Parts: sequence; C-alpha cells; structure tokens
Amino acid sequence: MDRKSLVGLILCAIIFAAGFAASGDVTRFFNLAGLLVVVGGSFGAAIASFRMPRLMLVYKVLRNSYRAKMKEPSEIVEILVDLSVKSKIKGLHTLVEDEREISIIYLRRALGLLVDNYSKAQIEDILNTETFFFRQRRDESERVLRIMAEICPAIGLAGSVIGLIGMLSGVHDTAIVVATIPIALTSTLYGIILANFVLLPMAARIREVTDHELLLQKIITEGIKAILSEINPRILEVKLKSFLTPAERTGQLVSLARIKERFQLGDEEETKNEEKADQVSAGDSLPAPELMGTSL
Repeated sequence: MDRKSLVGLILCAIIFAAGFAASGDVTRFFNLAGLLVVVGGSFGAAIASFRMPRLMLVYKVLRNSYRAKMKEPSEIVEILVDLSVKSKIKGLHTLVEDEREISIIYLRRALGLLVDNYSKAQIEDILNTETFFFRQRRDESERVLRIMAEICPAIGLAGSVIGLIGMLSGVHDTAIVVATIPIALTSTLYGIILANFVLLPMAARIREVTDHELLLQKIITEGIKAILSEINPRILEVKLKSFLTPAERTGQLVSLARIKERFQLGDEEETKNEEKADQVSAGDSLPAPELMGTSL
C-alpha cells in the first residue's frame, strides 16, 4: 500500500474509533466472548466452505495486493517502446537480455515467447489464456472474501441469540443478566464491523489491483504483438498511449536524444547505429536484415 493510502486509512480508523470513544467508556464495546463467537464462527464457516489451499492463496493475494508496488501503465508503455526501439537498432534477439532483467512476470514471459520465435497467433493465444485464468483465480479469491462477509453478520446474530438465551436463563439473577447482555449486543456489532470494515474492503482491494494488472497485461500483449509485427516505435507509442488517461500522455518517448541516452553503444557501432536511431526517430522503416537480427 502506498504511503498516502496508508496515512488515509490510519486517519479514518482513528476517526472511526473516536466515534466509539466519544460515547463514553470504550471498554463497554469490548467483549471477549462475543468476539470469539464471531471470529471463530466466521473463519470456521470459511474453512468448512473452501479448501485450505484456496484460503492460503487468498492470504497470499491479499498480502501482495497491499505490499507489492505496482507499475503504472505509463511505465509499461515506456518499457515496451524502449524494447521496440532496441529491436530496431540492435535486433530482436537482443531482447533476451531484457527478459532476464525485467521483474514483471507477465512481460518476462511475453518476451520469452517473442525471442523464442513463436508466431504472432501462438503468442496471442498463450497470453490470452494466461490472462483468462489469472482473472479466474482473482475472481475466486474475491468471491471467498465476499462470502465470508455475508457470513459474518449472521454469525454475529447467532452470538446475540446466545447472549439472549443466557440472559433469559438467569432472569432471576441480576449478575447473569449483566454478564450476558454485552454478549448479545456486541456480537452483532462485531459481525457488521468484520464484514463491512475488513472483509468487503479487502475484496474491493483485490478487484482494484486485478483490474489494474489486467490493464497492464493488455498493454503488454498489444505491445509484444506490435514489436513482432515490426511496427515503427513511434506508431507503437501512439497506439499504446491510447490506453492512458490524457494527463499521462505527456512527452515523446521516441526521440533521437532519448534513444542515444537509453542505448549506449560502443565506438565501433556508434556511427552505424546512430543512423538507425535517426531513422527510428524520424519514423522511417529499417531494412529487413538489420531489423530482425538473429532469432533464437
């Protein structure tokens, strides 16, 4: 989670807690028996509903959703345009170096398919299949959390019934009534808070991150297909920037100065490759032998 989101969450949690504190003694809202009923019942129902590997996967997805720093679409566009320029100047086979260095698993896999000389149809089919099942797995993780959120208020109501039964059974004993009333009232409160303040926001977080990653995967797929089709980097830049918001479509990625800065070349190759860079920056096509290089 980025710093601004974390600060906002902490601030809202403090305000939320202050609402309880403003009503008087905070300890009256804490009841261990009611908490155990709601937490134990809700997670017990989840374990009974889903396989343990599925629940462990949900935990891992949640951990990555809050901890991992996601790339922005503009960064992915920049990487793909750089790869396109590099394939024009140095040859398609040189992208294997970037495959080893890139940390984005989906992009690394797509580059591997490109360098291994898969056809455009094969690359598109493999990447679309991976995207489809990625979405399926994330939808299932979100569904688990939403089902747990539906269960929690019902378990809280069950805790309230437990408290009422205890209260009615000791109706002639004031001490029993006083001890069981908090269970009856706080159990429903805990169920509602756990569902709406914890589980549903987690499910929404998974949906938010999933939509973001699906957008990145779509950009990567289109970029890899364009590189394989030998589309000029300037045209590729314009195409991929259509995925971005107007505010993000600033600057020119394909420029002669940027190409020279991005791809430092040896003295022997400098003159020849600067001519290629001039052609790429101007939007011209390169000769076929120089364009493709050697495929692995």
